[in-house]
Amino acid sequence: MTLLTADIIAKFYTFLWPMLRISALMLTAPLFAQSAFNVRLRVLLALVLTWLVYPLYEWPVVDPTSAAGLKELVNQVMIGSLAGLILQVVVAAVVVAGQSAASSMGLAMASMMDPNMGSVPVVSQFLFLLASLVLVSSGGHAILLSLILESFRTLPVGTSILTPTSLNLVLRWSTMIFLGGVLVALPIMIAMLFVNIGVGIVSRAAPSLNVFSLGFPAAIAGGFLVLFIFLGSMVGRMEWLWLSGFDVVRDLLGVPRG
Repeated sequence: MTLLTADIIAKFYTFLWPMLRISALMLTAPLFAQSAFNVRLRVLLALVLTWLVYPLYEWPVVDPTSAAGLKELVNQVMIGSLAGLILQVVVAAVVVAGQSAASSMGLAMASMMDPNMGSVPVVSQFLFLLASLVLVSSGGHAILLSLILESFRTLPVGTSILTPTSLNLVLRWSTMIFLGGVLVALPIMIAMLFVNIGVGIVSRAAPSLNVFSLGFPAAIAGGFLVLFIFLGSMVGRMEWLWLSGFDVVRDLLGVPRG
């Protein structure tokens, strides 16, 4: 009985490390972190993935209550969390793009209560759903799971990820929140600039016209027209953002590209 108990404890100590890394990814990565993907599904998926990857590698037996075990616990959580947060930058960029477009179109006050992101403009909600469809259609969820499973080979248990190189990589990638948002919303912002210039010219040429009753309908109609025309290019930019995010995750985890 004593031997059996010791074996169970040793198996638990080795099973804990991949479970922590995969669970941290489930809590932070796009799609998996949404409220529609409830906690039971996350736990079940994390258990299944851990069970599948467990026989493939050798796992060290480290007591999680010791100093080395606590350090390794934090390290495994950080590996999974950073991989998911890198892709959350793309989600934040899409939300920023929607907020910029909504402000240009005069829809900044038209917001929806999204349980995943809070109160966001309707354009941000639409672009977020579109970006999620792009991620699923391109197989991004499968790519992310394959990267985190491959990371057990490139970043075995005991290898720290909290290095200046990895932290600098994450910080540099975080600037894509604003750059990516501008790139996605650029067609609408430029078109709205010309619409506002046209409304200003009309209001100067005919001062008796009410600029508010004329400008808001023109901005909303023009914004949706431009959104419909340039939707293909905006989807292409979203796909580029996702692929760039996966490349950053590869660099973070040490997984070779290609």
